[in-house]
Amino acid sequence: MTLRVTVPDEGWLDRLADLGDSVNLVVWDFSTPQPEGRIDLAVRPYTPTTDGLDRLDPSGLEVLQLQTLGFDGVPDVLPAGITVCNAVGVHEGSTAELAVALLLASQREIDAFARERGEWNRRFTASLLDRRIMLLGYGGIGTEVEKRLEGFDADLVRVAGHRREDERGVVHGNDELTELLPTVDAVVVAVPLSDATVGLIDDDFLAALPDGAIVVNVSRGKVADTDAVVRQGGRIRYATDVTDPEPLPSDHPLWSVPGVLISPHVGGMSSAMQPRIDAVVRRQITNLLEGRGPDSVVISA
Repeated sequence: MTLRVTVPDEGWLDRLADLGDSVNLVVWDFSTPQPEGRIDLAVRPYTPTTDGLDRLDPSGLEVLQLQTLGFDGVPDVLPAGITVCNAVGVHEGSTAELAVALLLASQREIDAFARERGEWNRRFTASLLDRRIMLLGYGGIGTEVEKRLEGFDADLVRVAGHRREDERGVVHGNDELTELLPTVDAVVVAVPLSDATVGLIDDDFLAALPDGAIVVNVSRGKVADTDAVVRQGGRIRYATDVTDPEPLPSDHPLWSVPGVLISPHVGGMSSAMQPRIDAVVRRQITNLLEGRGPDSVVISA
């Protein structure tokens, strides 16, 4: 059995060359029409957009492998009949790493110190030690954030869709947010984008937090009401890797709000990504060659 697999660029040909004759590798970056003939697995370029997905031909494409963890918008444009898999295990660690970096940089005012070139302004700053930090969205990214914060002597408050208990204790439900938000110093938001989470970080959410609290958003830009963040600026700090709109226009008021720290949606863009996505694609190829279904299916054919 030989699989026909498309990859986004020639670099993949070298990295997957050892697969031998069992795999026919074809370069296709989705900027041109879908190659003719059957494609068993197509690896999409690393992009957060859905451009071109509406033109895919399900009669010639079996499985679409995304390089992103999120797949919002894909079901709205993808023709029926194509199985879609997301990149579970690729970005969670790096995104959690950035979440902690944003939290630390904001707490210790690293961004402010960096702008004070030529000045020696010593001052006390906030820390993570002895702080109460909410992990809002206790899934793949949230659990990785927890691992990285465990050495900071912080009190972690875990929140997911529904209340439950595990070996670590209580995981609170979203219906407890009103009571929990006034008790925390920081919130790390890593919820998936859905109808229930669009605009979750709104005026009421931010007003419930104590003065000086920080919200770190590594989920999706639309999870936050940007206008609400601007209105609350100065009282509530906000460190985010995602924005709405995105990219954020250079003249957008969010850039100049006090206490706001922005990175340009680079949570998964680290040196860890390529070897991890390579491993995912190798595993998918092995699954298909051995007659099993692909892993991490988010849309079934």
